[in-house]
This record gives sequence, C-alpha cells and structure tokens, in this order.
Amino acid sequence: MDLVVEGLVQRFGTTTVLDGVDLVTGDIRALVLVGPSGGGKTTLLRILAGLDRPVAGSVRFGAEPLPHDEAGLLAYRRRVGTVFQAYNLFPHLTALENLLLPLVHVHGLPRAEAVRRVTEPLERFQLAPHASKRPAQLSGGQKQRIAILRALVSGPERLFLDEPTSALDPEMTAEVLDMIGELKSRGTRFVLVTHEMGFARRVADTAAFVADGRVLAHGPAGELFERCPERRVRDFFARTIR
Repeated sequence: MDLVVEGLVQRFGTTTVLDGVDLVTGDIRALVLVGPSGGGKTTLLRILAGLDRPVAGSVRFGAEPLPHDEAGLLAYRRRVGTVFQAYNLFPHLTALENLLLPLVHVHGLPRAEAVRRVTEPLERFQLAPHASKRPAQLSGGQKQRIAILRALVSGPERLFLDEPTSALDPEMTAEVLDMIGELKSRGTRFVLVTHEMGFARRVADTAAFVADGRVLAHGPAGELFERCPERRVRDFFARTIR
C-alpha cells in the first residue's frame, strides 16, 4: 500500500473538514490514523475508501490514482473492503447469509463457491459456531468480527476500518483487536482509524496524527509515538497512552 495524498480538501457546506492534507507512506501494510475527535480522521478514511469525493486534491495508491467519477469509484469500491463502527449487518439474515450476500449478489459467485470461500475464515476466527445466528443473537465483538470477515472474504486489495471497537466493552474490544492483528500477520493491507492508542502503536507500520483537518505528523509508529518533535502530538499521546 504505497499511498500518496496531496492537497486534499473536503468541505461540508461552509465547514472545511480537511484543509490541504498531505501524506506519503511508502510501501506498507498498516496505516493507522490517530488524533482528537473531530479532527478529520473518518473523513480522510472515507475518501481513501472511495465513499466520498474531495473538493480538491488527489489520492494515489502506487501508480493508480483514485477515480473522481462515480463509475470509477463504484468499480474501486468493489475491490476494497470497508468496516464501520455500527457493523451494518442485515438483522433478518444469519451471520452466514450476511457473509454470502455480497459474494453472490455483488461479486457474482455461485452460492456453493461463496459457501466454500467463507467456511475456512469462519473456522479460523472461531466464528463457525455462530454462523446460523442472527445479529441480535451475537455479542458486539462477534458482530464486529463478522463485519470484518464480510469485508475480507471477497479478497479486497485493502481494508478500511473506521473505529471498529468504539462501541465495545474491553473484552469485546480485545476480540476485535486480536483479529485485526492476525489479519496483519497474514499480509492484509489496511487503513485503521482508532482511539486505541496502545494497539495503534503496536500494529501500525506508519501512523498519522490528524487534527484540525491536517496531518500534523506522520511516520513509523515507533518514531511518532515516542519521539515526535511536534509538541501537540506529544501532549496528546501523554494524555491518552497509559
């Protein structure tokens, strides 16, 4: 994931949410966006995921620019996976049917092939016993892991995860973070927005501190979290990392 962002601007009405974001990562597996609430992290992630179009600036993954037209963005979204805070599982479908739906109806796989594709990941992440349950019968951690798995089983080029643990208690948070950590160890490339600073420091290849609509600092996770020259960034980590 060789990401280059240049001069990215996003406005909603008269409010400027991103104000000239620049970011270069090099070829990495895990980019983690951290910083105060309301600083622009989720807006930046949504643009990287192809869900929103900026009013100015450019995004490039490797040699490929992010499309600007809706048809190009639709094709791009089919090649990546996105996980939101609120799971977005269909409540009337079982966990298994939630996994099969995009494979069959978006990617056009025969149902038998779709079932084959999801069986091994369900077992690998200890979710097979819950495959026949509907979302209301699952814990928060189980629902979020199903949501991550749904984004993963189509074989995306990269995942985008927006605060996947924000609504979970500590035990369920640990379940989801363990899953994300294993995904990285298996080579999955992803961009993660999180307030879990300890986990961000462990899992990130590159971390970017986003505040006031800008990337105030970014670099290898160890350097950013431990030796960042920006005082505001150091103060933030001093308050949030225990």
